[in-house]
Amino acid sequence: MLRKDRARSYKEFNDEEDDDEGNTQSHGFFDDGTEDLDHEEPNGSISQDDDITGNSSSRRFSKTCLKNVFTVVLIFVYLLLTAVAVFLAYQTISDFLVKLKQPVMSVTYKEVDSFSPPGIALYPGKAQLLSCKHHYHDYIPPLVDPGTPQEIDCEVTRVTYIGPFTNQTGKTALVFRGPSDVRNKELIFMQFSHNETEEDFSAITYMLFAKYSDLITSTNKSEFMRDCERNYSTWTFSGGFRTWVKMSLVRTSGKHNEAMEFRQESAVVKFNDKRPEQEQTNQLFFAVFEWRDPYMQEIRLIVTANPWSAMAILCGVFMALFKAANFAKLTIQWIIRMRKRHLKNKARELNQVS
Repeated sequence: MLRKDRARSYKEFNDEEDDDEGNTQSHGFFDDGTEDLDHEEPNGSISQDDDITGNSSSRRFSKTCLKNVFTVVLIFVYLLLTAVAVFLAYQTISDFLVKLKQPVMSVTYKEVDSFSPPGIALYPGKAQLLSCKHHYHDYIPPLVDPGTPQEIDCEVTRVTYIGPFTNQTGKTALVFRGPSDVRNKELIFMQFSHNETEEDFSAITYMLFAKYSDLITSTNKSEFMRDCERNYSTWTFSGGFRTWVKMSLVRTSGKHNEAMEFRQESAVVKFNDKRPEQEQTNQLFFAVFEWRDPYMQEIRLIVTANPWSAMAILCGVFMALFKAANFAKLTIQWIIRMRKRHLKNKARELNQVS
């Protein structure tokens, strides 16, 4: 395409040279004009030949002036287009670098019939575990003899370790195997009692981690719990209430690794303590853990910068710049040629006059 345009431009230059050569003034141009002036008609009018020569010179001047104006306009237009192309190239490269450094998050939801049982780690301190049971369909039967030890049908593992954020302070965690059947709304209901007369506030801290089986298969359970406490968040539930925790699992895939975390919604209901007054010194804690819905949220970091599209835009911009540079080169050569021809004709006229 560039070769055709270049050939056409050279052809135009050759045609213009031929036209100019055909219209070149002869050496006797001014002599003929002088002779015509000497043979001027008596009434002072100019002959027909002089009128034709003047009209021809005027048309040639008008044509040259029009070509010069058109050339200047074209040069201005191509300079404007070149500036736009340079700005577009700069903007494309800047956007590509920004998108490369700032990936966006893609959120998808995966529906499952059951989750892997999570690990529910509770730090009861001096509180005593009274009961732990699995229930289904969000149905929790009425309490029987609250505050007294009852059957425990949950899988529980006791782990003692040194906390990652405390200096040589031992911690004891009761780790429960969480619910897994999300379709049947499986839940775990647990009950604790604690003598709160020695403390200003009473609460039990708990933590959720992805898989209870990871703890069971771990060779060093203390180190595993220390890593979990370092990477997962902790929450609390208070005494005298039933705290209903609904969990949802979020899987985040980054550039180098993958992380699992929990998001939760909790509701609190006051416990109507009907025990005798002397027994109410032991405060009761109730907690319910359940999956919120059968959807696992997956978050992925995606780099939206496409190097191929950026390269395509830059190639188009560089082609436009090359075309503009080639046109400017041909235009300058044409202007130089026209300038030399004009000076040559002017010098020839001056020689003829002299």
